[in-house]
Amino acid sequence: MSEIERESMEFDVVIVGAGPAGLSAAIRLKQLNPDLSVVVLEKGGEVGAHILSGAVVDPIGIDRLLPEWREESDHPFKTPVTADHFMLLGPAGSLRLPNFLMPPLMNNHGNYIVSLGNVCRWLAGHAEALGVEIYPGFAAADLMYNEEGAVTGVITGDMGVERDGSQGPNFAPGMALLGKYVLIGEGVRGSLAKQLIHRYGLAEEREPQKYGIGLKELWQVKPENHKQGLVQHSFGWPLGGETGGGSFLYHLEDNMVAVGFVVHLNYKNPYLSPFEEFQRFKTHPAISPTFEGAKRISYGARAITEGGYQSVPKLTFPGGALIGCSAGLVNVPRIKGSHNAVLSGMLAAEHVAEAIAAGRAYDELAGYEEAWRGSDIGKDLKKVRNVKPLWSKFGLWLGVGLGGLDMWLNSLLGFSPFGTMKHGKTDAESLEPASKHKKIDYPKPDGVLTFDRLSSVFLSNTNHEEDQPIHLQVKDMELQKRSEHDVFAGPSTRYCPAGVYEWVDADGNAAADKIGIDVRFVINAQNCVHCKTCDIKDPNQNINWVPPQGGEGPVYPNM
Repeated sequence: MSEIERESMEFDVVIVGAGPAGLSAAIRLKQLNPDLSVVVLEKGGEVGAHILSGAVVDPIGIDRLLPEWREESDHPFKTPVTADHFMLLGPAGSLRLPNFLMPPLMNNHGNYIVSLGNVCRWLAGHAEALGVEIYPGFAAADLMYNEEGAVTGVITGDMGVERDGSQGPNFAPGMALLGKYVLIGEGVRGSLAKQLIHRYGLAEEREPQKYGIGLKELWQVKPENHKQGLVQHSFGWPLGGETGGGSFLYHLEDNMVAVGFVVHLNYKNPYLSPFEEFQRFKTHPAISPTFEGAKRISYGARAITEGGYQSVPKLTFPGGALIGCSAGLVNVPRIKGSHNAVLSGMLAAEHVAEAIAAGRAYDELAGYEEAWRGSDIGKDLKKVRNVKPLWSKFGLWLGVGLGGLDMWLNSLLGFSPFGTMKHGKTDAESLEPASKHKKIDYPKPDGVLTFDRLSSVFLSNTNHEEDQPIHLQVKDMELQKRSEHDVFAGPSTRYCPAGVYEWVDADGNAAADKIGIDVRFVINAQNCVHCKTCDIKDPNQNINWVPPQGGEGPVYPNM
């Protein structure tokens, strides 16, 4: 990329990603010093286009960033939580857990059910009013470094590149955006964060990052089935005792219900399909009545960081810092990360503004790294640090019980008998050969309550120019055949929530689990919803996700 002659623009601060973290950082920078020049790059075609979350938001971050937000008429926090239900699902029945058994931090009263995409659109308005420049449709494709090895800026992706890598008739080179500091808030498993973590050894002496895949649909339900303000979380069926995960129903305004399903990506069985498990979940007798006579409006999926406190990498590097989900600040049992994203963006901004005021540039923001664990972010994550490893080690029944006890002890006494547990294997290493497992026979979709992947991707408004380099890069195709197909029976065809990957025989028939015949790996990159699951779960770490042309991918209207 650096061989192409590029136009450049200089700013005080360059921020990658117009999510809650990036926009909060931009706003806070301008609050502290209106004279700072700040730019935010967003790979989606508009702010919020690639934002997908449950979402029930703890307003602690917004309260600090914009203390008078409740006085605004156009804010997106329209639905306060009015009821909080926790359900344990079995194959045919359900049990509601008493709220008094749940640790206080699991209480959602005072929180809001929202579209996080709309929250980001609202934050973008505040940022632009303060003078922040926001460039949607520009993917940050690479980093720039000076001779001392510090990050000095980013390069946006080239447009109009042909499938073979040549420059097409509409070729336009990306720009170089230079900054005294660069903040990376590109979300879960971002391509630049991966480079930085590797280059600077930011994950050394940390536990491996862990992930989940979250799938979500937005439905408009009949008024009699709508309970505005209801938050319902559940776990158990259809996942077995060894597979971690959970689900949610959030009743927003206007008879809208968000239904979601999360599968922890440390599952062992390569025949498991998170998408199909999500569809099965909706058929449970405690869930399906909500959707009688309803209409599905939207669908999407994305990965979630789940490693928590012990997996957060070092957040600073020469010339910048990681913020939000790039830093892995999700509170797993609460299924919340946006509040910590906002707080991390603010905290990083305060250290950047202080550094620039002191005449510094391109150095390491050591104060940010030192401060986060003692901040509300660290306190939030420390209390729940053992929930995920306990579940992974002891399974659903014992693991969830011990996790609840651990949260109670951390909340009441600031003490855990387990100390700080380790996660062990990466999610890629957790997958076992197909020979150790049985195929799962998933029912066919009925097109009313349950659906296939392609009709679901259609609702995500996903679009990519087909004649461009495939942004899902298989490093070694022979290894993919020898291992991913022959040993693991093609799990990419199941873990992908968008039907991107296929193993087909000579006649074009599905052949993911047909060993001993000639097969071909097909990548339908135009279906990709940018969830990054393949980058995480491939057993050989043989698939590398990089951004396609800017402005492409899903367009989530209210997710």
